[in-house]
Amino acid sequence: MAPTIELRTYTYIDSLQPQTASFVATVARGYLPLDGQAALLIEVSPGMGINRVTDTILKQTAVIPGMQVVERRYGMLEVHHDDKGQVRAAGEAALDFYDINEEDRLKPVVRTAQTITGLDGHQAMLINRMRHGDMIRTGETLYLLEVHPAGYALICANEAEKRADIRVLEFITFGAFGRLWLGGDEESIAQADEAIRGVLETISGRENSGS
Repeated sequence: MAPTIELRTYTYIDSLQPQTASFVATVARGYLPLDGQAALLIEVSPGMGINRVTDTILKQTAVIPGMQVVERRYGMLEVHHDDKGQVRAAGEAALDFYDINEEDRLKPVVRTAQTITGLDGHQAMLINRMRHGDMIRTGETLYLLEVHPAGYALICANEAEKRADIRVLEFITFGAFGRLWLGGDEESIAQADEAIRGVLETISGRENSGS
């Protein structure tokens, strides 16, 4: 009998964008994704449950694991493959093993979305020293997003890159909340925010207080 888990994030990405894929490749400890590949991100609680998710997926499909983070409370797994069908099958394998549905995931909730225009040079320096992606320049616009659950930060970054001419500075897809930092001109950042909110609105699931 499969152990019980809470499904927090379950999100399919049809085509990883170049910056998003490269960022994952920079921070991942697994096998690195390439742009254009499909990806799946699953986040569960308690965190140790992600080990059984990984075992089930890798034994039943040909997908490649990129990121796995195991914390006491939350666990996260990202897998990818050139074959979108394999990625879809990976998600179905995990859901079947735990006898849960995609709709059992939490709906995403935006906790914070900030836009800072005309960025001061010293603040740009602070951000550039902590980022793993591209850099932001003095005078540009900075976008900061906090989303719950954390795993949805990945699809937010990918959709922003699809829609707008932005630079992906940093994103965090594990822990209590997900975070995303983007840079660009003011209009591009506005388009990115619209894309992010649009894709999050399409994700159904359990009601989420965002806490």
